[in-house]
Order: sequence, then structure tokens, then C-alpha cells
Amino acid sequence: MQIAQTLISRDNISDHVALAVRDMIVDGRLPPGERINEVHLSVQLGVSRTPLREALAKLAQEGALRSIPRIGYFVRELSLEEFEQIYTIRPILDPEALRLAGLPSPERMARLKALNDKIENARDPNAIIDLDDEWHLELIGECPNKVLIDFIKQMIQRTRRYEIALMRERKNVAVATANHKAIMSALRRRDLDAACSALRTNMQTGREPIVKWLKAREAKKGGK
Repeated sequence: MQIAQTLISRDNISDHVALAVRDMIVDGRLPPGERINEVHLSVQLGVSRTPLREALAKLAQEGALRSIPRIGYFVRELSLEEFEQIYTIRPILDPEALRLAGLPSPERMARLKALNDKIENARDPNAIIDLDDEWHLELIGECPNKVLIDFIKQMIQRTRRYEIALMRERKNVAVATANHKAIMSALRRRDLDAACSALRTNMQTGREPIVKWLKAREAKKGGK
């Protein structure tokens, strides 16, 4: 299999490597079940083995790769079944975290608006996902239940490789930022229940576009 060489920035190198490899998995350049050849991949990405291994460990933690001791890393399939199981969790967790956090301070509201503005102006899907994750964690930042926050962070990691497909479409980004505005509007009215309901809607609106993408991907694979 031929993969075009990608040059990686030297800043936060293992993070950049993880982004590049994740994109290869989503695009199908690293197909499901394939064993990662660290020697070849490090050459293709123009990096040494150390940051590559750090990136692969991160992707294994996300669930994008499967690690077999003393053998190596294998690409895990993007599946509709896994997505459906994972994506139903955050609409439960995040609104509860917001309820526990309570109404945000004016300073936090200003940060939320600034982050949402950045999402609207961003063009790179990975940057959009980073900003969206930052927005959601800022929203629930005052939640006193740190175990709940940790669960949400785990789900953010597990859904990332699916959300790349979602955030490549500007119409989906527009829906996300509109949902954020609805949440902030409810918070400005000091209506926490309405904000939690709007957050639940926000967590659910990404499902259909990703399901459509996964079904098209599976149909294309089945047609080969």
C-alpha cells in the first residue's frame, strides 16, 4: 500500500503524528485489520520511532488501534455498532455535568462565546474538533463531580475518530455552533433546565450524519 509522505511539524510532534495517523485510518489509507509497520510509517511521516510510538499509544487509548503485546498495533474498524453504543452515552453525561455545574459566571460565558466564534471561523476538521471539545469542557468546568468529568473526557477520546467525518462538512459545523448559541442563550436567561435540554440536543444532532457516512463507507467496502 502506498501512502504519500506527510511532513509533520516539530511542535508537539507526537500529537501531530496522532492526527496524521488518525486521518489515515478515517480515510482508509490504513485499512481495518492492518498491522502498523512502525519502520515504514516513521519514514512516510518523516519522524523518528519515539514520537510515533507515543502517537500509536494515544490512538490505542482512544480505541482507534488495538495493541497486542510483543506483536504490535493493528487498525480497529470504524463500525456502526461501536458508534451507536458510544454516541448514546454523552447525551446522558454532559447535561448532568452541566446541571451539577450550575449557571456559569459572566467570565466563563465570555470564554464560551469566544470559543464558539473560533469554531465558526476554523476550517481544519481536527482544529474544529479540538475547539468543540474545549467548548464543551469549558461549559461543564464547574462540575464538582470529577469522576463524571473523567468519564466525559474518555468518551471525547473514543468518539474523535468518528467526528472527523462530521466536522469535514461545513453544514454540520454550522449546526454545532447554532446549538452552542442555543445553550448559551438559555444560560443567559438563567434557565438551566432549558440549557441542559439544548445540550442534550447538541449531543444528539451529530448522530445522523455520522451514521449516514458509516453506512456509505460499509456499502462501498461491501461493493468491492
